[in-house]
Amino acid sequence: MRTNTGQTIHLEDYRPTDFVLERVDLTFELDPKETKIEARLIFHRREGVSQAAPLVLDGDELRMTGLLLDQVEISPTLFDATDDTLTIHGLPETAPFEITVTTLLSPETNTKLMGLYRTNNVYCTQCEAEGFRRITYFPDRPDVLAVYTVNIIADKATAPLLLSNGNLLGGADMGDGRHFAAWFDPHPKPSYLFALVAGDLGVVEDTFTTASGRAVALRIYVEHGKEAGASYAMDALKRSMKWDEEVFGREYDLDIFMIVAVSDFNMGAMENKGLNVFNDKYVLADPETATDADYANIEAIIAHEYFHNWTGNRITCRDWFQLCLKEGLTVYRDHEFSADMRSRAVKRIAEVRHLKSEQFPEDAGPLAHPVRPTKYREINNFYTTTVYEKGSEVTRMIATILGRELFKKGMDLYFDRHDGQAVTIEDFVACFEDASGRNLKQFSLWYHQAGTPLVTASGSYDAEKQIFSLSLEQTVPPAPGQSTKEPMHIPLRLGLLLADGSDAKAATVSGADLTEDVIHLTKRKQTVLFTGIPSRPVPSLNRGFSAPINLHIEQSTEDRALIARHESDLFARWQALNAIALDNLVAATAQARNGQPATCDNALVAGLISAAADDRLEPAFRSQALALPSESDIAREIGSDNDPDAIHAGRQQILAGLAEAGRDIFTRLADDMASSGPFSPDAASAGRRALRNSALSFLVYGDTGPERAAEAVRAANNMTDLSLALTSLAHRFPDANETAEALAAFKQRFASNALVIDKWFAIQATIPGSETLDRVKTLMSDPLFNGNNPNRVRSLVGTFAFSNPTGFNRADGEGYRFLARQILDIDPRNPQLAARILTSMRSWRSLEGVRADHARNALTEIAGAANLSADVSDIVDRMLES
Repeated sequence: MRTNTGQTIHLEDYRPTDFVLERVDLTFELDPKETKIEARLIFHRREGVSQAAPLVLDGDELRMTGLLLDQVEISPTLFDATDDTLTIHGLPETAPFEITVTTLLSPETNTKLMGLYRTNNVYCTQCEAEGFRRITYFPDRPDVLAVYTVNIIADKATAPLLLSNGNLLGGADMGDGRHFAAWFDPHPKPSYLFALVAGDLGVVEDTFTTASGRAVALRIYVEHGKEAGASYAMDALKRSMKWDEEVFGREYDLDIFMIVAVSDFNMGAMENKGLNVFNDKYVLADPETATDADYANIEAIIAHEYFHNWTGNRITCRDWFQLCLKEGLTVYRDHEFSADMRSRAVKRIAEVRHLKSEQFPEDAGPLAHPVRPTKYREINNFYTTTVYEKGSEVTRMIATILGRELFKKGMDLYFDRHDGQAVTIEDFVACFEDASGRNLKQFSLWYHQAGTPLVTASGSYDAEKQIFSLSLEQTVPPAPGQSTKEPMHIPLRLGLLLADGSDAKAATVSGADLTEDVIHLTKRKQTVLFTGIPSRPVPSLNRGFSAPINLHIEQSTEDRALIARHESDLFARWQALNAIALDNLVAATAQARNGQPATCDNALVAGLISAAADDRLEPAFRSQALALPSESDIAREIGSDNDPDAIHAGRQQILAGLAEAGRDIFTRLADDMASSGPFSPDAASAGRRALRNSALSFLVYGDTGPERAAEAVRAANNMTDLSLALTSLAHRFPDANETAEALAAFKQRFASNALVIDKWFAIQATIPGSETLDRVKTLMSDPLFNGNNPNRVRSLVGTFAFSNPTGFNRADGEGYRFLARQILDIDPRNPQLAARILTSMRSWRSLEGVRADHARNALTEIAGAANLSADVSDIVDRMLES
C-alpha cells in the first residue's frame, strides 16, 4: 500500500491560526551528524479563540529532545508529538507565552535538500515551501510573520563563515575551537524565507548606494577559487537594484545583501530575505565555461530573486494558493528588466517560445490548473510554468489594459497598502481597480480558469463602404475539475496593414471597447467594424503577444508574408513567419507519415532568407527568425495522435530544403558575424554570435560530412561557439569519428568543471534517434555522473525525457520504462527532483495509440510502487486520472 500520499488542501478551508507568533529566537549548534536546534517562540492567543484550543505546530521527520513552556518542562500529558505535528494543550488564555522546542537532526544525510542539509562541507537551508518544519516544530505557513534572531555556533576551522537573514549583530570565539555569530532580521517574515549558511567559502564584495543615500554591502559567496566567476552576477545585482529604484520606486532595506552559490540545490535560486541561496549554475560565468544563454539566465535570475525583496518578501502570500502573487508578479518584473537590459522584441520572442513549449502543454494536459489553484496535495508540485509564466502574462495583461501610468499607480498603491502583510490575489487586483476606477472582475477569471483560450478570427472588407469587419470568437477548453468556462477579458493588440505595409488608421471603431490599439474581447463572439479604411487591410492580431492565447485566424500565406516583411511590431513580424513555418512543418509531418517527400513552402524560404539577409534588423532578431518551431511545437499544433518519428522526419526534410536554398546567405553570415576581439557577454555581441551559429547550423545540416562542424569545434574560442558547434556535430553526425573525438576532448578539457560537464551530458542526451537511450544508460555509468546531484541528473535524465522526442518516445516504449525506473530510484532520495522530471510525461495522451499505451503502462508501474512520496504520487495520480 502506498503511504505518505499527502492530504488535499482546499482554498475554501483557509482560516487564520489560533495563535499569533510574535517573535522567533533560534540557536543552531551545527554538527554534520547531530545538529542541535533550540527554537524559542513567543505566541499569544488570537482574540476570540477558545481557551481550550491547543497550539498545533508542523513537523517533518523531527527528533524532539526538549519542550518547555515559559522555561518549564511541559508534562507529557499536555502534548502529543507525531511525524507531522506537535500539539500542545493547557496554554495561557491571554498573556503571551514562550514555547521552547529542542530538536536534533543530521544535515549530512538529508538527501532531500529541504530544511537544513550539508553539501560540499557547507551547511545550507532550503525552506520554501515547507522545509522549515524539517528544522523545528513550527506554524510553517506563509501568513505567520515574525521577526527572527538567529544564533549560529559551529566549528571555526570547518565553518569560518556563519550567515543568516538580516543584519549581523556580532560574533566571537568561544574558546573551544568553536565560534558564534548572531543575526537579527527586523522585517517580519514567514518561515519559508528563513536561511542559514555556514562553511568555508570565498567572497566577492562590492557596495551599492541607494537612491536615498544609504550604503549597502554586497557579498557573493562561492567556492574558493571561483571568485572571478561571480563578477557578472555582481554586476547584474547592482543593475537590478538600480532598475528597481528607477522603474518601481523600490529601495533595498537592510545594511547587507548576500548571495551564496551551492552546487546541490533543487531549485534555481531562493529569495530568502537578505540571504539569497543560488544554484551555482546561475551565479558562475566566464567566457570559457559559460554560454550567452548562461549569462542571460544569470542576469534574469539574479534580478528575479532580488526583486522578490518587495514582491514576495516585504509583501508575501497569505497562503500557498496565492503563489502566483509573488512568482508570477516577480517573473513579470524580471522580464521587464531583461527587456530593458537587452532587446525588448527578442526578449519577448524568447518568453513566448518558452511559454508555448512549456506552459501551453501543461494547460492542455492532465496537470492543468488555474494560475491560482483551489486545491493541492503537494505544494511543491505547483511551482509550475502556469504559476510563474502564465502568472507573469496575467500581470502583463493588467498593464496592457490599464496603460503604463495607471499600472504604475496600482503597483504603488499595492506597495503602500500592503507592506508587511500576507495578502491574496483579490488584494492585488483591488489595488488596480482602486487606482484606475476600472472593474476587473471579469478579467480576474484569468486567475481562476485553467486552460489556454482559443480565439478564432476572420475578416471581411467592403470596398464600397470602406469598412473592415473583424469577427472574433473565444472558447476556453475544459480542464481537470472545470468542464464549463465563462468568457474571459482578452486584450488583443491590433494593427491593420495596407498593401504597402503601412498602418491603416480607422475613422471610427464600433463593436468593442478599444483603447489605443487594444481590442477588449469580453464576449464569446464580437464583431468589430473599422470605417474609413481605404483598401483591404491585413489584420495583425495579438501584437506583442498581448494575451496568452491560441489564435486561429483565417489568413493566407501571402497575408502572413506581408506581416513578416512590413510589421512595425517585430514580435508580430516573427509570429507571422513562425506561423508560415509551422503550417509547412505540420504538412511535412503528414507527408512523412505517409512515406511522401516534404517540400519547403516558397513563402517560408523567401521569408527566412529575407529576414536573415536584412542588415537593418538586429542580429539577435534574425537568429530568432531562423529558429524553426521545435518538434514539440509541431506536436502541440497537431494536438493528438502524434508520431514523434514522423514529426522529426518531416522537420528534417524542411531543414534540408532551407539549408540548400539559403546556402549563400548562410555562408555570408557565418563569415560576417565571426567574432573579433575579446569575448563580451553584452547583448549586441551575443546577438552576433547567435546569428552566426544559426547560419552555421544550417550549413552543417546541408553538409554530407562532419568536416565543417568539426572545424567549428576546433576554432571556437568561447563556450557559446564551442557548445553549439559540438551540438551541431553530435546531432548531425552522431556516429562519426570526429564526433567521438570532439566529445572526448571536451570531457578531458572540462572534467573538473561540473557546470560545463552538465552541458556535455545534455548534448549527448539530446542526440535524435532511438539509439540515444543506450547512450544515456552508458553515460549513467560514467565516473562523472553523480545521481545525488540534482544538476547532473537533470542534465542527463531530465534533458533526455524533456528534450529528446524521438529518443524518449521510442515506439517500443523503452524510453518510458527507463524513466519509470529512474523515478522510482530517485524518489526516496529526492522527491522534488523525481516529481519534476516525471512531468516530462504530461502530454502522453497526445501520442499515437501504441506509444500512449506504453506510456500509460509506465505511469501505472510508478503509481503501483510502494512508499511513493507525496510529490510523485500526486503527479502520477493526476496524470492517470481520466
